[in-house]
Amino acid sequence: MGGQGRSAGDVARRLGVAVTTLRTWHQRYGLGPSEHVAHRHRRYTPDDVARLEVMCRLTTEGVPAHEAARIALAGLPGEPAAARLAPEPDPSARGLTVAAVRLDMPAMLSTIAAAVRGRGVVYAWDHLLCPVLVEVARRQQPDGHMIEVEHLLSRCILEVLWTVPRPFGASAARPLLACAAEEQHTLPLEALAAALAEQGCGSRMLGARVPPLALADAIRRTGPAAVFIWSQFAATGDPAQLTPVLAARPRPALIAAAGPGWSTPLPDGVSRPADLTDALRLALPVTAARPR
Repeated sequence: MGGQGRSAGDVARRLGVAVTTLRTWHQRYGLGPSEHVAHRHRRYTPDDVARLEVMCRLTTEGVPAHEAARIALAGLPGEPAAARLAPEPDPSARGLTVAAVRLDMPAMLSTIAAAVRGRGVVYAWDHLLCPVLVEVARRQQPDGHMIEVEHLLSRCILEVLWTVPRPFGASAARPLLACAAEEQHTLPLEALAAALAEQGCGSRMLGARVPPLALADAIRRTGPAAVFIWSQFAATGDPAQLTPVLAARPRPALIAAAGPGWSTPLPDGVSRPADLTDALRLALPVTAARPR
C-alpha cells in the first residue's frame, strides 16, 4: 500500500484539527503515521486515520486525551482499527465491570470461567473480556488510579485461560507465540494459546519483549509451523524486526504479525490476522499439515 497513505495536512483537514495537534498526539500517545516510503515522510494509513477518528470523537465528548488515546490504540480484539466492528457485549459484561472495579476476584473468576467454559475462548474474548478491558482502560486516571483494577482483571483472565486443557506431547507443529522486541502486552497471545488448545493444538509461549534474534533462534530450535508476533502499540511495531524471523530456517509455513501496532507495509511473506478468529483460521491448517 506504499504511496497510498495520507499526508498530515490531508488528515488534519479530514478531521478538522490542526497539524500541530496531530504532531502532539503522535509524540505523546503514539497516534502517528505508520506507512513508510523510502526517502519520504511517513504517511497515515486507513487504520491510522480510523484511530485518530476515535481520538477526535472521544475528546470531543469530554474524555481526557490520555484515556482517549488509550482506547484508540487499544486494539484489544487484535484487528486493525479501520476493519474493527465491535461485537455485541455479552450480558454479563456489565457485571464483570462492576466486579472489576470492586476488586471482587471471586466474582470476576466466576464470570470469566462461565463464559469460557460455556461459550468458548473466542466468544468470551470478543464479547466479554475485550469490552470490559476497554471500559476499564477508559476509566483510568492520569495519576494511575484504576490501574489496580486492570491488573487484577488481567490476572483473573489469565487464571481462567490457563485452565483450558493443553494437549500433551511434543510436536514440531506447535505454533510459537511471542511479543515484539519491546512489547509487554501478552494477554492477547494468552487468549490465542487458549483458543488453539480448545482446537487440540498446543503452542509455545515466549512472552513479552522477545528480541528478534532470540525469536529466530527459537524457530531454528523448535521448527514451528506457525509464528505469531504481537505488537500492541506503534512504538513496538517496527517491521524491520521481522527480518531475522523471515531468514530463520526451517522457515515456518505461517509468519503472522498480530495486533494493531505494526507499521505498514509489512515484508512479503508476513500475514496480518484481523482478529482471534482469523488467527485460528490461519494457524490450524498449517499445524494440521505438519507430521506430529
